[in-house]
Amino acid sequence: MFDIDFSRLLEQLQYLPDSPMIFSSGIFLFLFLGFTLIYNLLGKADTLRILFVTLFSYYFYYKSSGLFFWLLALVTTSDYFIAKAIAGVKERGGMAKTLVVLSLVLDLGLLVFFKYTNFLGETICTLLSDCGIQVPSTISGSYLLGVTWQHRDIFLPVGISFFTFQSLSYTIDVYRGNIKPLDRLLDYAFYVSFFPQLVAGPIVRARDFIPQIRRPLFVSDQMLGTGIFLIIAGLFKKAIISDYISINFVERIFDQPDLYSGIENLFAVYGYTLQIYCDFSGYSDMAIGIALLLGFQFPKNFDSPYKSASITEFWRRWHISLSSWLKDYLYISLGGNRHGKLRQYFNLLMTMLLGGLWHGASLNFILWGGIHGLLLCLDKMWNSLCAVLSPLTYLPSKKDPNPSKNWFVVFVGGLITFHLVAALWVLFRAPSFGIAEQVFHQIFFKFEPQIFLQWCTSYKAVALLMLLGYVLHFMPEFLSEKVKTYVTRCPLLVKALLIVIVAFIVIQIKSSDVQPFIYFQF
Repeated sequence: MFDIDFSRLLEQLQYLPDSPMIFSSGIFLFLFLGFTLIYNLLGKADTLRILFVTLFSYYFYYKSSGLFFWLLALVTTSDYFIAKAIAGVKERGGMAKTLVVLSLVLDLGLLVFFKYTNFLGETICTLLSDCGIQVPSTISGSYLLGVTWQHRDIFLPVGISFFTFQSLSYTIDVYRGNIKPLDRLLDYAFYVSFFPQLVAGPIVRARDFIPQIRRPLFVSDQMLGTGIFLIIAGLFKKAIISDYISINFVERIFDQPDLYSGIENLFAVYGYTLQIYCDFSGYSDMAIGIALLLGFQFPKNFDSPYKSASITEFWRRWHISLSSWLKDYLYISLGGNRHGKLRQYFNLLMTMLLGGLWHGASLNFILWGGIHGLLLCLDKMWNSLCAVLSPLTYLPSKKDPNPSKNWFVVFVGGLITFHLVAALWVLFRAPSFGIAEQVFHQIFFKFEPQIFLQWCTSYKAVALLMLLGYVLHFMPEFLSEKVKTYVTRCPLLVKALLIVIVAFIVIQIKSSDVQPFIYFQF
């Protein structure tokens, strides 16, 4: 007889602040099995199936952020009716523009309140203090005490940045005439809340997803195989590589970098560079894979970004859904490259500054985004110079009569780009400028290369997983496609065996606590 602890089971089904439900958790795998059974039984009943998935998605969000799922409902409802109203206005100007502004104020207002209230309050108080301005502390309801900010305990709902941006793209696209508004609120709620991409992306455009909502449920053998492959790959990257090197090495160094040598700090930087990629791309892989199993196709969100030969190429390969969103809805709205070079550089810099702020309410993130923006401007300048001095940087190819980049230029560019990106991840990871400064100080002034072998011995598993992670990432594209094709086409029994093997490895090396995805905080 099975002895089932129903009180324990009921507790697991409730919202647990310290244990959000993620794809690699046991509770999700348990619920997903039951979900897929009912989902397939409702295959031909479109409305019931959409309602069922929407309810499950809201439960999924409840498991991540508790009762704050009302925010998701508020954003969904307001933008649905605003988009309908925009479509009802014949001309784009006037009232239609006002309605778009209303959508921006509602969505971004929620985002600013929950994510940036304390940051803005502290920044304003610091500026007032620097200017010598005194603010009365007796103002009713004010958190300004003199020129200091009393920190307010505001819960940050998981994934609020993702679903607000996704919903915003819908109202803006309706205003621009790129899509027509949906006739059913249920369909729009399904689009915004679809659980595979709800809390950490990818940010799926309405024009890509909406045509799939009422399409007859169909999962081809190719979709099934690819979905399973992506789930296996994502689970391996997230729960094996990322989590292990984070808990057993990276966190230790970034907690107190001054206690470790420069070479240990350098490998911690390399470790975090791999960790954040495996963590986020692993989540995206699982999200895309789960969507495929349900009959929906998402665009690729990562394309081997550390293979990039320039910073511009890096942002075409890293978090593609956010990069393209910022380009289409912010950079182009600011003017893009339509008003000369100086205006283009300004637009790039502003886009990346705001992109950095999107990642977190901290000066670290703003500086991280600003430096990336500056590097993008320098890259544009370099490309303009190369157009004039092309014989020095480009050589003809026998296969292609058009000029192609010299392999040496590509290699050097890739090496420089990788290390620039890795160095900037220090700002992204460090909790303060002081910690980031300590990391760089140890690397440049206390390197101690003689302890390299000692480090390899002390952190054997970490070193091996880092090596494996980078080898897999820099694997030639044709080899990656061969592995993907083999796993996709192999019998279902073999796929199931691969899942069991990966799950077994995860169980053997995982820590006692489930490690949340890094981008949950954004």
